[in-house]
Amino acid sequence: MEMGILGFAKAGKTTLFNLLTASQRETGKFAAPGRANVGVATVPDPRLEQLRELYQPRRYTPATVSFVDIPGIRIGESAESLDLTRLRDADALMHVVRAFEDDEIPHPDGGVDPARDIEHLDLELIVADMDLVGRRLERLDKTRKRGLSRVEEFEWRLLAETVLPALEDETPIRELGLDTDQEKRLRGFQLLSAKPLVIVLNVGEDRLAEAEPAAMGIRDGVPAIVVSAPIEEEISLLDRAEQSEFLAELGLSEPSVDRVIRASYEILGLISFFTVGEDEVRAWTVRRGTAARRAAGAIHSDLERGFIRAEVVPWQELIESKTLAACRQEGLLRLEGKDYVTQDGDIMHIR
Repeated sequence: MEMGILGFAKAGKTTLFNLLTASQRETGKFAAPGRANVGVATVPDPRLEQLRELYQPRRYTPATVSFVDIPGIRIGESAESLDLTRLRDADALMHVVRAFEDDEIPHPDGGVDPARDIEHLDLELIVADMDLVGRRLERLDKTRKRGLSRVEEFEWRLLAETVLPALEDETPIRELGLDTDQEKRLRGFQLLSAKPLVIVLNVGEDRLAEAEPAAMGIRDGVPAIVVSAPIEEEISLLDRAEQSEFLAELGLSEPSVDRVIRASYEILGLISFFTVGEDEVRAWTVRRGTAARRAAGAIHSDLERGFIRAEVVPWQELIESKTLAACRQEGLLRLEGKDYVTQDGDIMHIR
């Protein structure tokens, strides 16, 4: 699963990317945008850390999320500056919005205004979607003269009567509340404005503790997180004790980037279940709503093929009981069949 990081030039995308993925891509104030950067971030999970403390395993494997840092978009030039292939391959998008002042780097649109930049970028994505939908409708209209199949007719009505009017009204597709069949039909188009979205407001150090997303024009229902990427990049280079001290001075209980990673994991529709033991404590990533048998396949395809049942216990109950054997004696370890829906934080042993 991949999260695409996008935004206008000089918003701090690559600095945030470096923070998320522990990379060292060039981020100088006057660095020219280059190719897309790709990296992997570890998902911070206090539950898994407690399990590690309990088992002291030889290996510890947390969940991860892949990020791709798209070169900065030039305002009004989406057709030329949007890396459409990279964006359409992403499962969800993260818009990094400039909310900091810097006299050495004038904002390309004349001044810092997060609400305006969010609206402008939404419009750039909508324009790209309109072009794609318009071309598809042209092909369907030609086919319509000789007759459309039932599936093609459904697609034509969806695009012509629902999707295109919304785009012309500058409404992102993610806000339409489409039903399951409609979403499934649109999936192959990889419409940018249909992808789940997280807003990251990159503020100055002095505003980190008190900045409120609602005061910056964030739409209702869109997850928004405030960070100060440059200062947090500096803090990330310190040892753990110094990090905690500096974060406390900024009014933070944890790095903002941790909240960004967790929000990305959540908006991608992902959950973690755990396997534990002296050899390894590990988080396994599946989509929310995944049945136990398919979840077993995340560990190994042989486990999915040979699935009989799963032994399941919530992670909190294992922490309290200390061992799986104790959970079994106390009647906390459940036997679940192949159709059991895996829950976030389940500890599973596959038979």
